[in-house]
Amino acid sequence: MRPASESIILIGGGGHALVVLEAAIESKRSVRGFFDDDEHAVAWSRAQLGRLGGLDQAARHLAFEDSESFAIAVGGLELRRRVIEAMAAPVPPGGHAPRAAAAVVHPRAWVSPSATLGLGVYVGPGAIVHAHARIADHAIINSGAIVEHECDIGENAHIAPGAVMGGNVQVGADTLVGIGSRVLPGVKIARRVRVGAGATVLRDVGEGATVVGVPARVR
Repeated sequence: MRPASESIILIGGGGHALVVLEAAIESKRSVRGFFDDDEHAVAWSRAQLGRLGGLDQAARHLAFEDSESFAIAVGGLELRRRVIEAMAAPVPPGGHAPRAAAAVVHPRAWVSPSATLGLGVYVGPGAIVHAHARIADHAIINSGAIVEHECDIGENAHIAPGAVMGGNVQVGADTLVGIGSRVLPGVKIARRVRVGAGATVLRDVGEGATVVGVPARVR
């Protein structure tokens, strides 16, 4: 993880960008601006953060004009995935690879010293990441979420506000675990799954499924 004092640029300017911005500010990190296709995105209209260009300009800007780190501040997982791929594209001639994505951890989150956070991870206020948990690159552990001991949260997964992962839970890449949901210890949730808000997941979930309810069932 890079030093908290380092300046970063946000990729995305919507609602999720507001919470990433505030977490960065609370942790004494400077945010210079954001990229978003919406010229009137809320990062500008509500937070007065400067817009630097559209999403498709971000990778080129960082390759040619900047040495700052970046954080993907887009909430939707499909768009986040497209941004991740764009930032990993081959460097144009004469450019340089963008610096590694910056993890942003709200100072009122608690992350165990034995846990591992990947590049570009966001951990919101009140969230807990417990002993020996592993959070892969660009995952979101949102406000008040609990990731218990030895959980494995995949790349670009989103553990939504108030969701609770019991010990040894595995969550695959690009999976959304919805607001206030519960996943029992040892359950394995595959890639690209959608767990509905308030669901209780008692057993393993296969790739691409949507599960809802108490207990959670495939919809």
